[in-house]
Amino acid sequence: MNLHFHWPWLAWLLLLPLLVRYLWPRVVADVEEQQPGRQQTLLNPALAHLRASFGGRTPSASVASRLHQLLLWGLWACLCLALMQPQWLEPYTESRTEGYDLMLAVDASHSMEALDFSVDGRQVTRMAVLKGVMDRFIANRPGDRLGLIIFGSQAYTLSPLTYDLLAVRQQLSAINPNIAGQGTAMGDAIGLGVKKLRERPEGSRVMLLIADGNSTDGSLPPLEAARLAAASGIRIYAIGVGSDQKSVQIFENGRLITRDDLGFDEALMQQIAATTAGAYFRATDSNALSEIARRISELEKTEAESRTVLIPHPLYHWPLAAALLLLLLLGLFPDGRPRVRAKR
Repeated sequence: MNLHFHWPWLAWLLLLPLLVRYLWPRVVADVEEQQPGRQQTLLNPALAHLRASFGGRTPSASVASRLHQLLLWGLWACLCLALMQPQWLEPYTESRTEGYDLMLAVDASHSMEALDFSVDGRQVTRMAVLKGVMDRFIANRPGDRLGLIIFGSQAYTLSPLTYDLLAVRQQLSAINPNIAGQGTAMGDAIGLGVKKLRERPEGSRVMLLIADGNSTDGSLPPLEAARLAAASGIRIYAIGVGSDQKSVQIFENGRLITRDDLGFDEALMQQIAATTAGAYFRATDSNALSEIARRISELEKTEAESRTVLIPHPLYHWPLAAALLLLLLLGLFPDGRPRVRAKR
């Protein structure tokens, strides 16, 4: 059935006039019994003139009076129907072809602001290199489901697994260092990726870890997280972003300074990849992306999936329009008869 009511329980309001009609005479009778002689009637001093204004008609149990009652009941029913928020549910089937489930874990810590790369003789940050590498990779993965995790002092899911690659690219381009804290919780990011990927079919679970190799924060050690990923059948392809320079320039508090504690831990990235039967690459290697794509293509694809969602189309305006029309008729026919001007 495609017709659906968002608040169907409001249908009980249809019985409210019957309840009032049944209980009201009893309430009036109880008041008269408790306070005899206290009932007073206030009459209009120009009652004859008022009656003449309505053509001398008084309500009666005629057809016109029944029509008036019918208009009142119809008005109440339409208002209740509008409050129930009727909706027409249109089924929409979404079909997807076979592909892979790829979760990107991107380092967004303070160290990604280090200026240890150069492009055309101009110094660029690690984050700029990361964005350029991964944007090209995402653009060449049509048909795959991609998700995005960022990590600093903590790890966050920026995008769940989705086929909307353009949205993932836009979110990636908007990442700034320190957005998730100044630390590097690499193990927590891997653990979060494992949580998202293990819900997917086996055989195509892949995580791309893009970082500078230093893990300085978090509650889960990176190698322990890698063993957890291996137990869940997830391959981790690690991409190292950083140089072998001992002293690295970085912006801090608006000033360019040189630090010696921002080294690139390449060994840790290699161990993580080896633990999960993945591979390690350097971001500066021009063949890294093609090699990663080749290895991913050797894995088993996720079976094509199809799902149907129901898109609601509100219909409350129809009973509301009918209620307004009935209200207009009640104004034109106050007691079930046309309102006419009294003759003088």
